[in-house]
Amino acid sequence: MSKFRMTINYALAYTDASFWEKLKRWASTLGKELTEKTLWFYYTAQDPNVPAKAKAIIYGALGYLIMPIDLIPDTLPALGYSDDMSVLLAALAQVALYITPETQEKARQRLHCWFGEENRA
Repeated sequence: MSKFRMTINYALAYTDASFWEKLKRWASTLGKELTEKTLWFYYTAQDPNVPAKAKAIIYGALGYLIMPIDLIPDTLPALGYSDDMSVLLAALAQVALYITPETQEKARQRLHCWFGEENRA
């Protein structure tokens, strides 16, 4: 299966409801770094100025994150989200140009609500 077709399949699996359900349930397990990158993608995809191709990459990566079946099962301690992180980092390399300081700030604010500490660099 081609990389593009896989991205589309995961993008089609993405929904806002399943994203927030998974992220709220697993944020502490995912850790702040993965949760922050995930929120960057979510808020970037909401920006009407982001091109459709970049949004497809974002939704593909987020779809991979929320799918219960992936390369390494999420239930495995210490390893479960390593493949998800790899997918997010690969997508980040392709869409970093569209992640604005405003979207990063929205992510920081959400992290502050969930983790209860300051997340500024």
